[in-house]
Amino acid sequence: MSPNSWICLHPSGATEAKLSLDNRGLAYGDGFFTTMGVIDGQILWLDYHQQRLVSHATALQLQLDSQSLLAMLKTHAKQLQQGMLKLIVTRAEQEVRGYGYTPNIGGSACEIWLKSTPMAITTAQSLPLANNQFIPLQPAASAICLSSQIACLPPPLSGLKSLNHLDNVLASGELNAIKAQAIEAKTWQDNIKPSIAEGLLRDMSGLWVEGTMSNVFYQLVEASVAKSSNRPHSQNNSSSNYLSTGQWYTPSMAQSGVAGVMRQVIIDTLSTRNNPVIIRSLQDDDLPHLSQLFFCNALRGIMPMTSLRLFSGEVVSFEAI
Repeated sequence: MSPNSWICLHPSGATEAKLSLDNRGLAYGDGFFTTMGVIDGQILWLDYHQQRLVSHATALQLQLDSQSLLAMLKTHAKQLQQGMLKLIVTRAEQEVRGYGYTPNIGGSACEIWLKSTPMAITTAQSLPLANNQFIPLQPAASAICLSSQIACLPPPLSGLKSLNHLDNVLASGELNAIKAQAIEAKTWQDNIKPSIAEGLLRDMSGLWVEGTMSNVFYQLVEASVAKSSNRPHSQNNSSSNYLSTGQWYTPSMAQSGVAGVMRQVIIDTLSTRNNPVIIRSLQDDDLPHLSQLFFCNALRGIMPMTSLRLFSGEVVSFEAI
């Protein structure tokens, strides 16, 4: 497999990709994807990616042999050694006629596409876990509340990493425009340091749910603490105890957002600690009272934030780890 090229793993075997315009993933977004980091020939968080393959195939009524697929992915990971594997699963090619949403009789069959990209999996630090694994910890950055909103979806679509993500595409465009404007105008230099790395997104019900490419976790100040928005967090947030210090919350994925692999890793990691993660909605009124905030995904690990810029222009600051 040549670097940065797509191949079809199923049904035609490992051949160079030739995507038909009748592919239902292209026509209707009828499928899902997952992105896997590879270090030393091993897929990071493989069990969690397997859970995603099984749960997403079940939700979308696709026939997928996860064990056979995992064996192929492990082979490609050994060949890659370090980088990223991106897997796209779509419903099998069928003739597209007009709207034609209804699959044919064999409509549960699927096509599986894989792209292998050599790249450095960089990390500033790492958080060791009890099972000899670690979570990458990226350099501290800043975030901003975006005006773009993501869709609210009914079960079983909520939480899926489906191929229907135009809302995230538009949100990413908004974030990139803000970054470019900030660089050009050289604004916010005193209020937002370091660079803007992620945007916080609401869904259509007005709840803050996730980043443009990541899940979000947060802590709140105690009610007895003064309401100043630029107060430092009082706890010691060295990299070794960053996750285990304080009470972390994360928004529900019940009606919107993507239930990410790293999100679940963190929830499971803290499930046996003194303060398990609490699933809790993040509302407008909570934002000035945040004491810590980080974004996360399976490739980059944890991305801690030093500040969050609100719609009002107010900047909520957090102590850097």
